[in-house]
Amino acid sequence: MKFMFEKGDIVQYFQSLQDTICKGLEQADGLEKFQEDKWIREGGGGGRTRVIQNGNVIEKGGVNFSEVFGPAPELLSKEPATFFASGVSLVIHPKSPMVPIIHMNVRHLSLQTPNSPLRTSEWFGGGIDLTPIYVDEADAIYFHRTLKATCDRFHPSFYPEFKKWADDYFFIKHRNETRGIGGIFFDHIASPPTPLQKERGVIQDVGWGQLFEFVQAIGNVFLPIYTHLIRKNKGKIFGEKEKQWQLFRRGRYAEFNLIYDRGTKFGLETNGRAESILMSLPPQANWAYNFLPEKNSSEEKMLAMLKKGFEWVM
Repeated sequence: MKFMFEKGDIVQYFQSLQDTICKGLEQADGLEKFQEDKWIREGGGGGRTRVIQNGNVIEKGGVNFSEVFGPAPELLSKEPATFFASGVSLVIHPKSPMVPIIHMNVRHLSLQTPNSPLRTSEWFGGGIDLTPIYVDEADAIYFHRTLKATCDRFHPSFYPEFKKWADDYFFIKHRNETRGIGGIFFDHIASPPTPLQKERGVIQDVGWGQLFEFVQAIGNVFLPIYTHLIRKNKGKIFGEKEKQWQLFRRGRYAEFNLIYDRGTKFGLETNGRAESILMSLPPQANWAYNFLPEKNSSEEKMLAMLKKGFEWVM
């Protein structure tokens, strides 16, 4: 069975996306530039890690491109197989607690299993989610409306299904709270639908060409969304109380990424480059024992919004 796409076309798009996003973020920051670190993976492939630090707006951020291949780990296949994966993953930790943390990932993965009837399978995955330190309801509505409009171009059920998937995925189980205000998340999306799609109820008749266009649309919408949020919030005044809350919430972010994040697990289990994989962690974070915000405070209000099923678009 042949692949639905030429790998080179997908890889070329992901490399171009990394270039575009890095250039746009440098302009939005206005001070620092990304530093590139090219790496080679033992076993096959490699990537370009780009990190920006100590800027006007961005305290630490990374935009990674990877193209890796080789023997498939057990998490991908219980029988001998080979895999090929490519994508762009980014996390931005702003200096100001008034500018939200953001994460975006778009990826393509193929699996060749000689003993399987299908022999070759491939799918797309990705998502984008927002983690404010303080929830600005206008920003949350703008973020979700923009994602919904992007999803609606391809199928009317994409946004509600992928939003629910994000609520379920970006969930810190041991805290019983979502990582942030969600966004969209999707995985194992293919044509015809994969078993995971059917399990999630995502079984629309959307062809391969449209799925690739959808993944590109999600990648391309990141920059206008985030540069808008930077411009709107970077000048807001904050003090030590807000900085301490930021460090506390960054701790929650780190907990999710180290315990639950599939990308982190996949990267480490496929002998990926640890520095690039753990780039998503914040530069500083705090853990306070049994911390409870003051009654009726902005912090308490924010925590009340970190629930599954919170609707921002009616």
